[in-house]
Amino acid sequence: MASIGPFSFPPTGFEAVIFDCDGTLVDSMPAHFDAWCEALALHGAGGVFKEDVFFAMGGRPTMDIVVELNDEYNLKLDPSAVAFAKREAFLKRLNTVTLIEEVAAFAEGLRGKVPMAIATGGSRMVIEKTLKIVGISDWFDEVVTADDVEEGKPAPDIFLKAAKLLGVDPTKCLALEDAPAGILAAQRAGMQVIAIPSPLVSSNF
Repeated sequence: MASIGPFSFPPTGFEAVIFDCDGTLVDSMPAHFDAWCEALALHGAGGVFKEDVFFAMGGRPTMDIVVELNDEYNLKLDPSAVAFAKREAFLKRLNTVTLIEEVAAFAEGLRGKVPMAIATGGSRMVIEKTLKIVGISDWFDEVVTADDVEEGKPAPDIFLKAAKLLGVDPTKCLALEDAPAGILAAQRAGMQVIAIPSPLVSSNF
């Protein structure tokens, strides 16, 4: 299990909690980065995606990132083909994904007391497999993915849809996020946002 170290979560002041998944609830960003590298290399664009840029783009839908890489590096990558290759490369690494201890403990403590949702830039199939492998599929009332909205993060759509499905006003929701695009999306939705730092340690290393 990964750890972000001592961290304080607000005990009150919200009626629902909405969690990002990758990098917030589960330590999956190293696996996602490796999957990106593999997929881009497969399509003749190895080495274009630097790790710092990857983390800055965290939370955004895969195809949106491919479009941006095309613009940035004058490439002609097929967004859907790269997205498929990236998904397959990530699924091969799914067994390396672990919960982020402090965030998972916060979520577990709220089960049955406060409505909770996942709001993720990932696809439904990948997120459902991710939640299943770390054993928390049944923790959340709703799961909203990039497949469920027109505009991905940093647009607020995913968070607004999650709040609507939970039946809670967005301004009364607490959002947990790790990536700039996700933090901005939750702020645009009018939510109180907690920024989750990168894990300090992981059982994989």
